[in-house]
Amino acid sequence: MSGGRWTVEVDRRRCIGNQMCVTAAGGHFVLEDGRSRPVAASVAPSDDVLEALELCPTSAITVHDETGAPVEPS
Repeated sequence: MSGGRWTVEVDRRRCIGNQMCVTAAGGHFVLEDGRSRPVAASVAPSDDVLEALELCPTSAITVHDETGAPVEPS
């Protein structure tokens, strides 16, 4: 897992509100108006965030490290 901070974003146009991200990483995602959004745009690296990224059925979640490179589950 890379160090530093991660930037977490949710494409609300792609999100279908199935709550997998909230279930996997409730401290990092919430549903608002039937769509997910990150609780904070910048987070410490977290296995929960990676699990949410991996579980999203529409690939609406993106995570980037401090250099702007995409973070992907291993």
